[in-house]
Amino acid sequence: MKGLPVSDTNQSNGTPNGQKGPIIPKSANEALRPERVPDPPKRSRKARSQMVIFLNFLMTLVVFVIALAIIGAYYAISAYQSPGPLTTNSNFIVRNGAGLAEISNRLEANNIISDARIFRYLTTTYLHDGETLRSGEYEIKAGASMKDIMELLKSGKSILYSVTLPEGLTVRQIFNKLQADTVLEGDLPSALPAEGSLRPDTYKFTRGTKRTEIVQQMAGAQEKLVDQIWEKRDPSLALANKQEFVTLASIVEKETGLADERAHVASVFLNRIGKGMRLQSDPTIIYGLFGGDGKPADRPIFQSDLKKETSYNTYIIKGLPPTPIANPGRDALEAVANPWKTQDIYFVADGTGGHVFAATLEEHNANVKRWRKLVAEKGEDPSAIAVDGQPDDGAAASTGSGTQQKKKTN
Repeated sequence: MKGLPVSDTNQSNGTPNGQKGPIIPKSANEALRPERVPDPPKRSRKARSQMVIFLNFLMTLVVFVIALAIIGAYYAISAYQSPGPLTTNSNFIVRNGAGLAEISNRLEANNIISDARIFRYLTTTYLHDGETLRSGEYEIKAGASMKDIMELLKSGKSILYSVTLPEGLTVRQIFNKLQADTVLEGDLPSALPAEGSLRPDTYKFTRGTKRTEIVQQMAGAQEKLVDQIWEKRDPSLALANKQEFVTLASIVEKETGLADERAHVASVFLNRIGKGMRLQSDPTIIYGLFGGDGKPADRPIFQSDLKKETSYNTYIIKGLPPTPIANPGRDALEAVANPWKTQDIYFVADGTGGHVFAATLEEHNANVKRWRKLVAEKGEDPSAIAVDGQPDDGAAASTGSGTQQKKKTN
C-alpha cells in the first residue's frame, strides 16, 4: 500500500537480518520504536568469586606499595648522597663502644645530618664483612653528605694530636708534660720508669688515648732504639754494657745542645775514662742535687756545689754515676756508640752555645780565661761560678761549662 513504512531490511538481499522472505510492512509506531539490544553475556561464577576480588585488591595494593617503596628509596638515596646541612667544619666524637643508632641520633642532634633514620638504615647497607664506624674524633667538612660522613667514620681517620717530649728531659719532667696535656686521659703509672728508659720524640695520638699508652710506647721505642745502636757500636768502645752506654749518652745529651759536637764531647769523656780521670760533668752535679725535678733555670752552679757529696757528683766519684741522668735521644746515643777519635780531655763553653776543646791543660786554661772574660763582660762574677779547667788535684780538670748557656734544657 502506498505510503506505509516497511521494516528495516538488508539492502543486499532485501530481507531483515539477511533472511530471505517477503517484506512485512510495519506501522509508524513500530518503525520508530528502538530495536532491543541483546543482553551482555553473564559473568561467570569464577569471575564473581570473593577470592578473585581479594587477589585483585592485593595485587593493586602490592603495586601501590612497590611504587611507594621506589619513591621512598629514591628519596633516601638522594638525601644520603646530597650535601648535608653543616655550614662550617665541625669536630665530632664517636665514643668507644657507641652503636650506629647512637651515632646517627647525635649526628642529627648536632645538625650534621638531616635525618638520623636515613643515615642509620643506608649506612647498614654499606657496611659489610664486620665493618663498623670506628671511635675517635673526626673533623667533618661543611656540606659533607651522609655518605661522606659514613666513609670518614668507617675509615677511622680521626683527628691526631701530638705531644713533643724533647731530648734530655728526666722521667719526672716527661710525666709532668703528659699530665698537663688536656687531650690525654687516665692516670700515669704510680711508679716512675727507670731514668733513661723513655725515648724522647713527638708522639701522635687520638682523643681518648690513655697516658699510660704513651709511656708504654716511649719505653718500647727506647728499648728498641738502644738495642739497634748498641749492636752497631764501635768495637773498641770502653763501655761494659747497655746501662753504661745509656748513662754516658745521657751525660752527653745534657752537656751540649749541638748535634754536630756530641761525638766530640763523647770522645772527651771516653778519653777521661781511659785515663782513669774523673768525668767532672756539671749536669751530674745538678741531678745529684735536684734529682728528676731539674735545676731551676735562674740558678747557676756554684763552686760550693762541686764539693757536695752525692752519688751522682762526678767531681767526687770516679767513673759513671749509678744511673742515667736524663733520657737521651738518638743523636746522643749514636755519638757515644761511635765517638770521634781525638786526644781531647777538656772542653769549655765558648759563649755562643758551643764549646772549645783541648788536649792539654795549658790549652784548656787559655780557653777558660777567654770564657771568664766573656762572663765578666756580661756583668757576672766568674769567680763565683764553677767553670771548666779548674783541676781538683793538679791532674784532672772539670769538663762541664757550669752555666745554662751550654744546654737549652737542664
